[in-house]
Amino acid sequence: MDNQALTRSAIGSTVLQVIMVLVNHDAPGLAGPNLAPIGGTAIGAVGGLLYGMLAKGGPTGQNATGGAASGAIGGILGSALSMGLGDVPASTIAIAGGSTAVAGAIGGVLGKMFGERTA
Repeated sequence: MDNQALTRSAIGSTVLQVIMVLVNHDAPGLAGPNLAPIGGTAIGAVGGLLYGMLAKGGPTGQNATGGAASGAIGGILGSALSMGLGDVPASTIAIAGGSTAVAGAIGGVLGKMFGERTA
């Protein structure tokens, strides 16, 4: 696994998750009730996509694994913050971790495909 790509993509995924959680906490009616589950899963996919694009030349399985890790790190940390703010129950951490890991794995494979494209 490409540690530098994982670090960078996990930081990006986590920052986006934290922003989403804070917006949802401070203005819950702004985006409606589906912001966290749909938005959080989409952010996990973006984290995986970023991993796949940064980990140049890695095998597909490695990109899926790195993407899953990147997505799950952000998802778990964002969900833990949301739980700490009293917005969601503790069980949400496991659900968020699983859904963002799956989305991140898909993103990692897609990121590899996009990263290999040449102009």
